[in-house]
Amino acid sequence: MQRLINILLIFKEYVVLALLLIVSLILLSLNDNNQIRAIRSYTVGFIGVMQDALSIIPNVFELKRENEVLRQLNVNLSNEANLLREARLENIKLRAMLGLKEHSTHSFIAGDVVGKSLLLLRNTITLNIGEQDSVRIDMPIISEAGLVGKVIATSVHYCTGQLMFNKDFRASAKIQRSRVDGIISWDGGEFLKLKSVAKTQDVREGDVVITSEYSNVFPRDIRIGIVAKISEKTGSLFRDIDVKPSVDLSSLEQVFVVTMMRDTERTLLEKKITPTK
Repeated sequence: MQRLINILLIFKEYVVLALLLIVSLILLSLNDNNQIRAIRSYTVGFIGVMQDALSIIPNVFELKRENEVLRQLNVNLSNEANLLREARLENIKLRAMLGLKEHSTHSFIAGDVVGKSLLLLRNTITLNIGEQDSVRIDMPIISEAGLVGKVIATSVHYCTGQLMFNKDFRASAKIQRSRVDGIISWDGGEFLKLKSVAKTQDVREGDVVITSEYSNVFPRDIRIGIVAKISEKTGSLFRDIDVKPSVDLSSLEQVFVVTMMRDTERTLLEKKITPTK
């Protein structure tokens, strides 16, 4: 109690002023003459104007909360847009694959690429389809853009595919325009090689290379790539032909395994007439 009295004594001027203001306001409210009525009217009007002016000033905390909500909404919309874009790209690829499937005489098994090895001389991919899906060794692998490779190993649920960019890969091929035959292989460079093409044969840059009917593994007329460069070596009877593959192996995601089995009768017959060294 003594402390309260001491505080009142220290701030006595302010306390007296506050009491006088309170008394004045009470007297003004009890007084009903014209002058006091006018003062009240002006006061109420002034307070109203001040409230309108202050209402324009935004609530900082409310704006901060709304900003956080809008930012979260923007993130959600961005994620949904990315998902829709990815679904659209996948839909385009699947449509192209289905178009390929509709125009082919062979059966297909669709699979997703679940593993890649693109940094070696013997590059491979792993697919999420296997023996239980009727996948067998030597079955061709293609995409909507063209030839990819062939199956070289299988398990119950998975298979491994040998890519065209593999030192052991070979495929019978031909120039679509001139029907010139050759062998597609890879020597570790940027392009495939179309080998065994004589210098006298009609091959031009920009020619489309496709699989030929001479292959016992790959179906005919599957697009392989485009002739990118032709050069000739002194003393050689054959041209050095670079072929740019139609399939971008680095971005490969979905493929088809063609249910085409090697003709064992033909293979045995060709082995019999192949001269031994």
